[in-house]
Amino acid sequence: MDSLDAKILLALDDEPDATVLALAARLGIARNTLTSRLQRMRQTGALREFTRRVDPAALGHGLVAFVSVAVSQSEAELAVEALRAIPEVIEMHSTTGDADLLMKVVARDTADLHRLSGEILRAPGAMRTSTVISLSEEMPLRLRALIERAARD
Repeated sequence: MDSLDAKILLALDDEPDATVLALAARLGIARNTLTSRLQRMRQTGALREFTRRVDPAALGHGLVAFVSVAVSQSEAELAVEALRAIPEVIEMHSTTGDADLLMKVVARDTADLHRLSGEILRAPGAMRTSTVISLSEEMPLRLRALIERAARD
């Protein structure tokens, strides 16, 4: 990603509903240049899907929790596959330390989280979990400062 790509991302962040023509004019580049760069960023995964911007609370899932999962190494791939199939699992990372996976999950309430915990434990190879409930989001995921730095470089 170069500085022009970063400037394109910042312009999209400022005006997500702007047309390609309007963004190209704002940036002083050709429409085709903008279109090809956006397409490349989508294909490489630099520009992710729009659904990442949706607040799960708007879908009735206002409770956020982080679940650490210890997994049998011989069934790790099966566990990850099964856990990916659970809609409430919205993010998952392989980790070092006491647990093998760290997941961000959403639920409707604590009863729903309890149900979800049972579903997680039924995944092949899942041996134990540890759950921490988020009381408030002190800082949401932010990337703008990194993109601004890339735009200056």
